[in-house]
Amino acid sequence: MSELAAAPQPELTPLALLESVLFVASGPVAVSRLANSLAITVAAARALLHELETVYAGRGIRLQWVGDAVQLTTAPEASAVVERFLGLEVTSRLSRAALETLAVVAYLQPVTRPQIDDIRGVNSDGALRTLLSKGLIEEEGRQETPGRPILYGTTPEFLQHFGLASLDALPPLGDEEE
Repeated sequence: MSELAAAPQPELTPLALLESVLFVASGPVAVSRLANSLAITVAAARALLHELETVYAGRGIRLQWVGDAVQLTTAPEASAVVERFLGLEVTSRLSRAALETLAVVAYLQPVTRPQIDDIRGVNSDGALRTLLSKGLIEEEGRQETPGRPILYGTTPEFLQHFGLASLDALPPLGDEEE
């Protein structure tokens, strides 16, 4: 055994352990699961997550909230550099119909296609297919009504695409739009 391996390692703080777990997670992790992994309360895990958000302010990574789950993501302001580094093509723009449909889903989720069509006044099948293929929305189940229509909601990719930390960061709807 080498001398380095035998040397005592300093113990990591709960904040550092939390950061390590988030770093290896492949997607959003429930706060309760983080608390369980660190053998702390959910309230303590939330406090550590908010402390980590403060630490990351002004840095290249952020915490992104998806309901009661959280994940590490790159800062939205770094997207151009990250895309260039990864060699990603310029992302295609969404059509007006897709943007309208996405807005309805984002604000009213979970929402059905007939509800979307009623709000937009036109058929939304094509826009929904586009948004599903881009991973911006997903099927969240079925409504317990006749015909059992599919319920749609946004994905973590939606939040990343628009640089939002959570759905709470969506701008409020104006009075005439509600």
